[in-house]
Amino acid sequence: MAEPSIFFAEVNERQGVFHRRAFLLGGFAGVGLVALGAQLAHLQLLETQRYTKLSANNQFNFKMTPPPRGLIVDRNGVVLASNRPNFRLMVAKDKGIDPRATLKTLAEFVPLDDNRQARLLKDISNAPRKSPVQIMEDMSWEQFSAINIRAPELPGVTADMGEVRVYPYGGAFAHVIGYVAKVNKTDLTPTGPNADPILLNPGFRIGRQGVEQAFDLDLRGKPGAQKVEVDANGHEVATDPAGDIKAIPGKEIVLTLDADIQNRAMEVFGEQSGAAVMMDCRTGDILCMYSGPSFDANKFVRGLTGAEYKELASYDHKPLFNKALTANYPPGSTFKTMVALACLENGYDPATVHVCGKAWAWGGRVWHCDKAHGALDLKGGIAQSCDIYFYQAALTVGPDKIAKVARAFGLGEEFNIGIPGQKKGLVPDTAYKRRAFPKDPVWHPGETPSMGIGQGYTHLNPLQLCVQCSRLANGRKALHPRLIHSIGGVEQPSGAAFGDLPFDDKHIDFIRGAMAAVTVSGTGTGLSDMGLGDIKMAGKSGTAQAFNYTAGHGGQKGATGEWKNRDHAWFIAFAPVDEPRYAVSVLVEHGGFGASTSGPLARELLRVALLKDPEIRAKVEHPLPIPEAPTVNTDPDVVDPPTPAAAAVQTATQATT
Repeated sequence: MAEPSIFFAEVNERQGVFHRRAFLLGGFAGVGLVALGAQLAHLQLLETQRYTKLSANNQFNFKMTPPPRGLIVDRNGVVLASNRPNFRLMVAKDKGIDPRATLKTLAEFVPLDDNRQARLLKDISNAPRKSPVQIMEDMSWEQFSAINIRAPELPGVTADMGEVRVYPYGGAFAHVIGYVAKVNKTDLTPTGPNADPILLNPGFRIGRQGVEQAFDLDLRGKPGAQKVEVDANGHEVATDPAGDIKAIPGKEIVLTLDADIQNRAMEVFGEQSGAAVMMDCRTGDILCMYSGPSFDANKFVRGLTGAEYKELASYDHKPLFNKALTANYPPGSTFKTMVALACLENGYDPATVHVCGKAWAWGGRVWHCDKAHGALDLKGGIAQSCDIYFYQAALTVGPDKIAKVARAFGLGEEFNIGIPGQKKGLVPDTAYKRRAFPKDPVWHPGETPSMGIGQGYTHLNPLQLCVQCSRLANGRKALHPRLIHSIGGVEQPSGAAFGDLPFDDKHIDFIRGAMAAVTVSGTGTGLSDMGLGDIKMAGKSGTAQAFNYTAGHGGQKGATGEWKNRDHAWFIAFAPVDEPRYAVSVLVEHGGFGASTSGPLARELLRVALLKDPEIRAKVEHPLPIPEAPTVNTDPDVVDPPTPAAAAVQTATQATT
């Protein structure tokens, strides 16, 4: 048998190939290990902080906490709008959650009827994933506890404690302050502060009307966050209070209003429709701006039902409108003060006498007055509010000169008081006639007498008439109304910083003297006495016609009959007469004769303001003088004379003896 042959060349070749392959594979493995080591070093040494944060983000999450809305207070620090805690219920849309079944379960613990469940299902479906939708707020403790106990069985359901806006005085300040409501998609804008979708969080509210709307950004503040630990599915399992980010509260807004006067206005108005505005004659600060009847702003925060809103909107007294800014009516005889001042400024002799016989024929028609006043001069014409006198007085100066004086007293002007909603009204002149009536641009002479008694085209609101009365009472300053005293501690400009009135002081003093006569012996007889001793009130009544009474509307002087057919009653006033401090305008819609309904309301509001003024109160309160102490006799040899009582007894005894 032949022995195997060994070929050394072939073996060496195979070993060489093996070694080359082993070396190549070892090189690749070495490069991989080096790369892996380098990457691990990079991750562990250079990227430690980044991945620590990512890990923490997987373990922890932040729940946004809306900031406390800024407080709104009156001039004395009385809180008019604040926040209170409330228990709320929310449901978030997420994987594995059946919103319909969840709502059915929740309906066993809180009142959720079928209609409300249908609306909530729509809200949940429209909400972003994991974004909570508020189901209910202001839950009772029992409801809150029942749901929290069953929290593990209710995925996506959260019952926690948030904050809700509250208005302690309900309707008294509703029109001025406004209210807040849930943010909806129409409130979001493409740019600006309302562009952030975070506003759709259930805890956020946006201002509606009044101060809440005008200063919404200042009142909002900045949101914070609550740090919570979550599981792999993002469900909350624990909290980490040390990592919370505190929210920054909104700014505090201080109003010039006085809560006592504003609340008294609501009391005295009762169910009457109208408005009252009061100003400080020295600074222009608005102390009262009431519109009645009002509504409870707290109900708007919770959300009105359709039936509740329909009831408010359909009520003929219009509780949803701020009549202090929007009720533009003819000012009636309150405008005669402007006509009289225009006459005086243009050389009219106040001793000029006109005779009122209840009817006056001029211009091819008969002009009427409420009664025959007889012969009157200018002061008597104002005090007795004689229409026939002012028909003729207005004709002596014409519409342009009357309008110039009226506008200098703020009539027909829109004031920057910080809140929206003002209607400018109208003080007409010949230029207005040309603009408004291109087919009949000529101001006819017969239109001037109507303007002379505050009728015709002239339409004004209670704020403007209060500014007029305040400027008359001040006599020098062209006061502007100020409603916002400070924002976040920054005081706003005073209303007295707008220059002086361009009129003769003697002429303004004459008008004020005539207004004092109104409350003593004129159309407001008896209103001068405020029950405050020597402190008296001056004023001017006005009656704005709502209909032409030849058709029988409104009864006698427009003061009787169906409510909607009666005249509107005005009264402007200031006090004290000798040193004016406060001025007020009052409108009673369909109140009939001006002084009879609006006059007592104006007097009562001025009385409250005066009693709150420390200097005025000191004048009203007259303490009795302290009796002199009897002298004490320390000398036993000197006999004290008998006291008056003892002397009287002694005299009576001697007479009897």
